[in-house]
Amino acid sequence: MRRLARLAVAATLVSLPLSAPVQAAEFSDAQKAEIQAIVKDYLVQNPQILRDMAQALQEADRAAEDKQRGEALAANKDAMFKDEGDFVAGNPKGKITLVEFFDYNCSYCKHSFPSVLSLVEKDKDLRIVLKELPIFGGDSDYAARAAIAAKAQGKYWELHQALFKHEGKVTAAAVDEAAKAVGIDVAKMKADMKSDAVKAKLAQNEVLARAMAFTGTPAFVLDDVVIPGAVPLEGLEQTLKDVRDRGCKFC
Repeated sequence: MRRLARLAVAATLVSLPLSAPVQAAEFSDAQKAEIQAIVKDYLVQNPQILRDMAQALQEADRAAEDKQRGEALAANKDAMFKDEGDFVAGNPKGKITLVEFFDYNCSYCKHSFPSVLSLVEKDKDLRIVLKELPIFGGDSDYAARAAIAAKAQGKYWELHQALFKHEGKVTAAAVDEAAKAVGIDVAKMKADMKSDAVKAKLAQNEVLARAMAFTGTPAFVLDDVVIPGAVPLEGLEQTLKDVRDRGCKFC
């Protein structure tokens, strides 16, 4: 009975919230050592508790992340869906909007690209807002700035497709070659890449991505549904259907 009592005390200590007013100084060194031994013994005999704790922590983190994203989306809905600096693929006047944050050197983005193309071709009431997020820096940053600059020549979509279809790493040289191939004045593109507008656009995308707690690419936003990571075409189509069926909150 004495051991059960000690175990009950130790278990109570383990289950107490961090804010509970328990002072370790109330126990002697021998008592603390005994409590630690009981707790260790209990956890060894019931290891599923650690799994349950990890799962509970993950769920709490996910709930906090969802809350952060929901608040950030509500506060930045115009920047997310209606910023004039973004290129819009598909139907610019479509009633529903899919936003994609991407990096031209992201392998998962390349795997998702055929799905995006398919949606452009199949869904005639869909706007697809493209937001450059060069998380790999260097060549990725060069490619992102080149794509934004290509808008001034009306060649964004052509360059965007060429870069995602490029085999291997998208280097600065590969960008220049692709730009030339789709009819872009490369010298003008390079000059436009240095503009304050291009720098501001990339900075805005980064701020928005941080507010949404995006840590990688691709990341999709469809109305108030956030999809951090690659998703197959069927998943995107189902989410589109779900949003249409229930009605848009932001769109």
